[in-house]
Amino acid sequence: MSRIHPIALVAPMLVLCAALCPGAGWAAADSTAAGPGKPAPAEPFAFADFSWVPGNAGASERPLTFGPFTGEFRVDDVYHYEFSNPQDGTISGSSEVFRHGEFQLTQLGLGGDLLYKNVMGRVMTQFGMYSQTTPRNDASPGRGQWQLDNAYRFLSEAYGGYHFDALHGVNLQAGIFMSYIGLWSYYNADNWTYQPSYVSSNTPWFFNGVRLQIFPSDNLKIEPWLINGWQSYGRFNDAPGGGGQILWRPNGSLSIVGNQYVGKDALNRLRLHTDDSIMGKYLDHPGRTLDRAAWSLTLDAGGESGGGVSYSSQYFLGFMAYHRLWFDRDRYGLTLGGGAINNPGRYLVLLPPINGATAFSGTPYFTENPGDGFRAWDLQLSADYAPRPFITFRGEFNYREANVPYFSGPGGVTPPGGNQGSPGSIVSGWSPDLVKVERRLTLAMLVKM
Repeated sequence: MSRIHPIALVAPMLVLCAALCPGAGWAAADSTAAGPGKPAPAEPFAFADFSWVPGNAGASERPLTFGPFTGEFRVDDVYHYEFSNPQDGTISGSSEVFRHGEFQLTQLGLGGDLLYKNVMGRVMTQFGMYSQTTPRNDASPGRGQWQLDNAYRFLSEAYGGYHFDALHGVNLQAGIFMSYIGLWSYYNADNWTYQPSYVSSNTPWFFNGVRLQIFPSDNLKIEPWLINGWQSYGRFNDAPGGGGQILWRPNGSLSIVGNQYVGKDALNRLRLHTDDSIMGKYLDHPGRTLDRAAWSLTLDAGGESGGGVSYSSQYFLGFMAYHRLWFDRDRYGLTLGGGAINNPGRYLVLLPPINGATAFSGTPYFTENPGDGFRAWDLQLSADYAPRPFITFRGEFNYREANVPYFSGPGGVTPPGGNQGSPGSIVSGWSPDLVKVERRLTLAMLVKM
């Protein structure tokens, strides 16, 4: 790959997903701000139904609304069967899927949105598997004192802010918010599939910092960020990260979104990343058996320099593409898609939890040295049944393959008798069973109201 110029990555490149942005619903200015005889500015993205967009699923009805508070309740309960049948029940290489042959609660979330006299806030808890698995992918708590991963582990979103009655709305918010990068939402109920392709699964799910949401019109959002770093509770080094999103929806059938990031992350390397998606709805016939159809395409690129590496040898390229069909008034859904990545240096590859390894500990069993190769591709076939907009029953088959042993094999990734020594360390006479191919069946019940 040729050297990536910072301007090429940081320059805004159009993008998606007001669904991942709970604040978008707060963007409309008060009618009082319009002045006598002047109409209030149109609420952003309210001119059409965008429930077809990935990350924007669910009912428009909000039954947990009480005055200025709009409550939200989520349950993600799931059963995964990995056909290699790992003896320790551990699934490797996913930020959404963790255990084999067991019923597991991935996420229990309770919270909602508050808006009162232009002051806003949002909180969403994360009890269940996410409260353990998401913090272990953040190495920033290893710098300095205080256990940041424990302090924040039960929160997926927690921020406050203020709405300014300017343009079509301006929101200033600070706290932990969703990152948007990778298109799919952190919450599986909001997406077309349960397992995202690598472009989503290997990129940030949250940011800790400040964002400014500017709505110049009812079809455009411009949102700069100042954050601690790449999915990090704290800073990795001596400088924060930055970036932003541009979301443009020219009509009800097209959504274009671009997310850009720059930050001085692990090992004093300057990381640059661009994530850009386009989504189109090409069929919308309410009342027919096949009532809606849509597609999405996401392209990602990035690199690291410094600490003895350069963009030419330490980079990330990836894509994912999906096709979605809805049937019988959206009660049934069918999705087919997948993607691929190439990430020399493995700096975005999710570390397998070998002998309890974390992003901070690393492990000699799966190295992340400059130039270490990693190429992978996957396919997902997902079928949904939603008897009500508040609940989805999902069945999904995944095929994933890598050019190096990466996924859990029959022997698993846990030493006999359990983890031994420090996380990720060598265990004498033992090695993990890693394979190049994963075949997995998922059955999930997803509640969102």
